Amino acid sequence: MRGRVDHQGDFLTVLDLEERIPQNHPLRSIKKNVDEVLKRMEPIFQEAYCCSGRASIPPEQLLKSRVLMALFSVRSERLFCEQLGYNLLWLWFLDRQADEGSFDHSVFSKNYNRLLNDSIAGVFFQQVYELSREQDWASDEHFSADGTLIEAWASMKSFRPREQEEDGEDEGDGNGFTPSNAEVDFRGQKRSNETHCSRTDPEAVLYRKGRGKEAKLCFGAHATMENRNGLLCALEIHNPITEAETTVSLRQIDELKESGQGQPRSMGGDKADHTKDYVRGCRERGIGPHVAQVKARRTQGLDGRTTRSGAYQMSQKIRKRIEEIFGWMKTVGGFRKTRYRGIERTQACASFVGATYNLVRMARLECSG
Repeated sequence: MRGRVDHQGDFLTVLDLEERIPQNHPLRSIKKNVDEVLKRMEPIFQEAYCCSGRASIPPEQLLKSRVLMALFSVRSERLFCEQLGYNLLWLWFLDRQADEGSFDHSVFSKNYNRLLNDSIAGVFFQQVYELSREQDWASDEHFSADGTLIEAWASMKSFRPREQEEDGEDEGDGNGFTPSNAEVDFRGQKRSNETHCSRTDPEAVLYRKGRGKEAKLCFGAHATMENRNGLLCALEIHNPITEAETTVSLRQIDELKESGQGQPRSMGGDKADHTKDYVRGCRERGIGPHVAQVKARRTQGLDGRTTRSGAYQMSQKIRKRIEEIFGWMKTVGGFRKTRYRGIERTQACASFVGATYNLVRMARLECSG
């Protein structure tokens, strides 16, 4: 018999979100790990918030919201708050009741600024990685490193001479009116970071990844990956001109040792790491420099005794998996182009996206194990 559509809704409905979510749903494993990390961060939340005043959005829900935004490629806080109102899966993940609904987008963005300005994002990333080490997913001895570029939230039209910025000159119609997107013709002009600066984001630099590539306003992002299961253990946003990738890589190695999260014995890398300073820096730290060789370049500390070993060949195969991290962060995580200005706020966003990648990777390892 043909079914009928009941246009008259029930006056009262009992809804249990826990029963609506399948027991084998992948978000259950991610939620379990996130709740464990947030439980460990409870003392930090107590220090960041005062005991009196109007109650704000719980920081646990704010951090979980960033995880959801990275998992489901949500491009803005306003869009997330709109979809949260009718997405039962997200409400369950945030530990919100169905009748609570969503957040006000302006209140959500205002409360999230507290997490961007403080070091909470970095602590969240480190705690997620520490949890993976406790579950024996991460290696403490063998790592790989690589770098990429993150486009800045700034147009090439904002890249103007520094003298013009100091003098306060701007495009206009002569009557004091300045259009929001004035036409700027820079064809034939020689522009560099020494003579020009972005008005939208002064910390962004004009840089290109390699020969034949176009120059863009961007930041450098350098990552270190452990080689056992491809988990991200360090991610730093930096100026690619003032700090080379090799310099950032050696600093991340020292931070891993100081934090007790690893004692590296080998470090894989591409041809950009085949430099005298980087090879010498690894050797001084007791680390085997398993970097790809540049033909006809002879470097002390990187010879046939290293390149013919089985460990070197294995590192060269595994190190390429770090590109999977960058690919996920830029496509699914929506971090191909940052939506924040400045290195500090971009670093906070990178920490949330990187931690989310680790959570997804841990959930997959748990299902396959």
